[in-house]
Amino acid sequence: MNSQSIAGLLGAIVASIVMVVAIAYGPIGQYGKPAKPASVQQAAPAVQQVPAAPAPRGPVIREVPN
Repeated sequence: MNSQSIAGLLGAIVASIVMVVAIAYGPIGQYGKPAKPASVQQAAPAVQQVPAAPAPRGPVIREVPN
């Protein structure tokens, strides 16, 4: 056995472990996941309120002295 075949064997072992962990913690598709509940739509309010003007943040410098 040379170093390339050993590296290939170790790479295959690591890849198989990664695939097993990926399937265990993140199932593909709907398998293993809870069913999605039917979404209930809420009635939209008829009148939308306009937000109040923001509070002033401080003095406004209109002219900069030279």
